[in-house]
Amino acid sequence: MFGVADYGAFVVAVIVFLMIPGPGNLALITSTGKGGLQGGFAATAGVIAGDQVLMWMAVAGLAAVLQASPMLFGAVQWLGAAYLAWIGFRMLVAKPGDAPVITIHPRHYFRQALAITLLNPKAIVFYMAFFPLFVDPTQHRGLPTFAFMAATIAALTFLYAAIVVLLTRRLADRLRSDPRWTRMLNRVAGVMLLGFGAKLALSR
Repeated sequence: MFGVADYGAFVVAVIVFLMIPGPGNLALITSTGKGGLQGGFAATAGVIAGDQVLMWMAVAGLAAVLQASPMLFGAVQWLGAAYLAWIGFRMLVAKPGDAPVITIHPRHYFRQALAITLLNPKAIVFYMAFFPLFVDPTQHRGLPTFAFMAATIAALTFLYAAIVVLLTRRLADRLRSDPRWTRMLNRVAGVMLLGFGAKLALSR
């Protein structure tokens, strides 16, 4: 189909990849908890936009540039790690009555999720390695094939994120009445973000 070998397996692989816990999932959950459906779907748009940028950068060959230049790769890697750690630290030290770490504003959530997605250079390398696995060399159509794959990933990401946002919203409505839960969730989210930042910084 459009030069994609075993499209069904490609869809399953993308879904599995989406379900792996990571900063993107946490951005969706945190944004929904803080900003409701508006915040959650704004973050969804940010994640999708960031993924599309990374995918087309990979197609353009940036992955090869990053792999060939350890200094450039390391700089982007550390920038992403520092950004995640900064957000996590702010969530950990937040006190009751403090301004929220993530402002309740849809455009803010979009930028937050976009930045978290873009500041992960490993994702570019992943897409560079992932796409060739499902490209049929005998039926490949060049850019239209990659565009079809990118559109499939965007659609699956939206469906998956919509489920996460709706489930998170339902849970948030039940827990919002108890501020202790809010503080606990902030601490958990902060620790997770620090962990993601550390993993990104220390990974090779």
